[in-house]
Amino acid sequence: MASNIGMMDSAYFVGRNEILTWINNRLQLNLSRIEEAASGAVQCQMMDMTYPGVVPMHKVNFDAKAEYDMIQNYKVLQDVFNKLKIEKHIEVNRLVKGRPLDNLEFLQWLKRYCDSVNGGIMNENYNPVERRIKGGKDRNSKGSQKTTKSLHANNMHNSASGDTVDLNKMSGPKQGTGSAVAGGATYSDETEALSKEVTNLKLSVDHLEKEKDFYFAKLRDIEVLCQIPEMENLPMTVAIKKILYAADAKESALEEAQEYLFEASHTVETEVESEV
Repeated sequence: MASNIGMMDSAYFVGRNEILTWINNRLQLNLSRIEEAASGAVQCQMMDMTYPGVVPMHKVNFDAKAEYDMIQNYKVLQDVFNKLKIEKHIEVNRLVKGRPLDNLEFLQWLKRYCDSVNGGIMNENYNPVERRIKGGKDRNSKGSQKTTKSLHANNMHNSASGDTVDLNKMSGPKQGTGSAVAGGATYSDETEALSKEVTNLKLSVDHLEKEKDFYFAKLRDIEVLCQIPEMENLPMTVAIKKILYAADAKESALEEAQEYLFEASHTVETEVESEV
């Protein structure tokens, strides 16, 4: 199903307000900006509502602010996609940056997918607030259990070693200080080189993003032109829309459009000859 939703599908022309209304109504939230869903928690719960019980909500962190915590949410989501055999790659690195366009596109895709499964009808038996509260309690409970086990293991280790203190480590200068300084300088140089590389990559990504937005806007203008009542049924317009709305995996869209134009022109010629 996911592979059949092309970039020029009508799903990608659903506005921000409609997406936010869909999220807030379904999950009883109060989001005002698309970027507020960048943590991946909203997407996880939307899948939980669509497929009750499939998403391990105790692993979903609605309070995620750091990128690391957000990535854990998207790992949960990707695992759910894999389990349901949904062929959709998640651009995690872009989404966690909070980029409005990237998050909007992903949510547009998600709405289209969920609507295709449940017909756009809300699951009345699903209590989103209760699921979030229960998931949070389970997560906190498991986290405290892990902390307790870790502390217990450390205490056992300290007891076994007799809490002895190595005096050699506390007195006198450490050997190899000079080599450590040299090593630190080397690491500093490597860090600076890597930072420059990261900066260049970010600039490259920003350029690609702008280029993508530019061509996407062009395609949108073409679609709007093709939707003008006086033009939408013209053979050339129909052929263009065949290319625009072709699925991602479909390679023969151009050939199909050319074949349609050929047949249309042949039909017109036949009609003209019959009139003569």
